[in-house]
Amino acid sequence: MSTPPERTPLSPSPPRRRDLRSSAETDDGAHHGLDAPAPVAESPGEETIAWARGLVKVYGEGSTAVRALDGVDVDFARAELTAIMGPSGSGKSTLMHCMAGLDHATSGTVVVDQAVVSRMKERQLTALRRTRLGFVFQAFNLVPTLTAAENITLPLDIARRPVDREHFDTVVRAVGLEDRLTHRPSELSGGQQQRVACARALMARPSVIFADEPTGNLDSRSSAEVLTFLRRSVDALGQSVVMVTHDPTAASYAHRVLFLADGRLVGELRSPTPGRILDALGTLSARGPSSQATEPTAAAAATAT
Repeated sequence: MSTPPERTPLSPSPPRRRDLRSSAETDDGAHHGLDAPAPVAESPGEETIAWARGLVKVYGEGSTAVRALDGVDVDFARAELTAIMGPSGSGKSTLMHCMAGLDHATSGTVVVDQAVVSRMKERQLTALRRTRLGFVFQAFNLVPTLTAAENITLPLDIARRPVDREHFDTVVRAVGLEDRLTHRPSELSGGQQQRVACARALMARPSVIFADEPTGNLDSRSSAEVLTFLRRSVDALGQSVVMVTHDPTAASYAHRVLFLADGRLVGELRSPTPGRILDALGTLSARGPSSQATEPTAAAAATAT
């Protein structure tokens, strides 16, 4: 995969309440590149597009119960691309699914753009996902009988909302699909199909786009195209994106990378590079293997609504 493009200068991180030293430091104080999670405010401000407090998710009961999320407190900044990483079973996909209303938390609070997701009934969650959230999954999830253009406008058509043609043209130009709009998915490359999925996610002007391993099925060139577009949608269009990935190069396109282990938020990086991310992952691996079971996928929940 190619290296990320030159980045737009970012505003400085908000001040922290105290200067926390990470447990990723060695005894002699040498820093391994993993910062402690930034403290969260009790009442997040307007700069926060989504947040969770005391988030717990338990699968199963009794002796077979698995605590996939263990009291997570996290903020996601408005108009930023945030990547979530961690070992297999660390809780990263579960966190995204609970934030997006694709899975129900056992306890805790989830708020997205002032909507209290954790209190919503299924019909309310369906409406939220159709109108205020965007999704990009590893499997593309395009309708094979529809053209690229029809797939892009599908969420609006389902919600019976009019298509803003000017916005449609802007999104299509941004993903470079002007000459592929009449093609069906079988006539598109993997990278082109994922760009259709990205355009579909943007069409409803969602509060947040949730991307679950969006480059997992792509070659390095196609991955770079999709990641560059996701980053551009933030820098140029003010979109907010939360992305789960296992790939350090993909995560390096983000403004901020969060690291989970055993259902807990254990560290973060700002303005990451692939090298710093690899160092951080190495630090997590040195702490020992995750005891959590593999997380279930919830991609079907979004495409079915």
